[in-house]
Amino acid sequence: MNDYTIIQIHPSERLANQQVDALLNAEGISRDKNLDYTCGIFDSNDQLIGTGSCFGDTLRCLAIPQDHQGESLMNTLISHLVSIQYERGNTHLFVYTKVKSAPFFANLGFTEIARVADKLVFMENRNDGFANYLNQLEQSPSIPAKVTSVIVNANPFSLGHQFLIEKASQENELVHLFMVSEDKSLVPFAVREKLIRQGTAHLKNIIYHTTGSYLISNATFPSYFLKDEETVIRTQAALDIELFIKIAQHLKISSRYVGDEPYSQVTRIYNEVMLEKLNHAGINCYVIPRLETNQQAISASKIRLALKQDNLAAVKKMVPATTYDFFMTAEGKKIIDRIKRSTDVRHY
Repeated sequence: MNDYTIIQIHPSERLANQQVDALLNAEGISRDKNLDYTCGIFDSNDQLIGTGSCFGDTLRCLAIPQDHQGESLMNTLISHLVSIQYERGNTHLFVYTKVKSAPFFANLGFTEIARVADKLVFMENRNDGFANYLNQLEQSPSIPAKVTSVIVNANPFSLGHQFLIEKASQENELVHLFMVSEDKSLVPFAVREKLIRQGTAHLKNIIYHTTGSYLISNATFPSYFLKDEETVIRTQAALDIELFIKIAQHLKISSRYVGDEPYSQVTRIYNEVMLEKLNHAGINCYVIPRLETNQQAISASKIRLALKQDNLAAVKKMVPATTYDFFMTAEGKKIIDRIKRSTDVRHY
């Protein structure tokens, strides 16, 4: 590495970023839209011969040109990115990689969590991270015959979420309720968790869980080496469901309840993949028609749009009293202001 230098590339550095894009494109990779750190390895002629990035606790957009592969540059790149992550306080790291690259990351101490056929492998830098997550999930002292599950983001918690959870609660002896804990939504997770718990406090057969880094959201899923949008959606869904199946087997979950999807293409495709994979794994999947108001299905997107437009009368018809009352507080009004500043509150 005496002839090479590795440095951070800032968004304002136009020429360096052009080199990054050119290198990624040559390696069949599109630059991920979610990046918070990018670096490059430059030779003595200031030519880029390696690049890699971070987002949150993940490593991504890693590329070395063909004529420099075999020079241990990838090891140098990953060592640098891991060092940056550790400086940030991120010690539990994740990487999504092509199947052919998985052995390389395994040699660097990454452990496979799940994979999707020939498309993608999800790995972490701990050999017991996912196992520890499973062991930390709260279980019932005695496992009843009918154990189901619901996963909600609740951005924000609505009457539709409440209706789905109530139905699961009424039709089963135990509900494992997973709350997407990644903080990438307009409504922060601490608020979402509080509203979910308040809106389901009357149900006595629920065990609450956070998803941690193992059930994935659109915000963090990498799409940079998948060929088209539908492939991205289906691959994300397949990986997410592979992880859920492992969780379900650990908790003896026999079914999952989801709302149908009249609006979002992403969720509709996700549900298609989920039905196929869960049925194949022997887990029943119940797709429940959405609760409606004014003959229209309730959705979090509609609620955010109504908040953005100051249409509180519409919001009140779509959320539990606990959610509405929260938005009337000073903290709630700050979130409304945040939603108003957002350029797009819809979910595709």
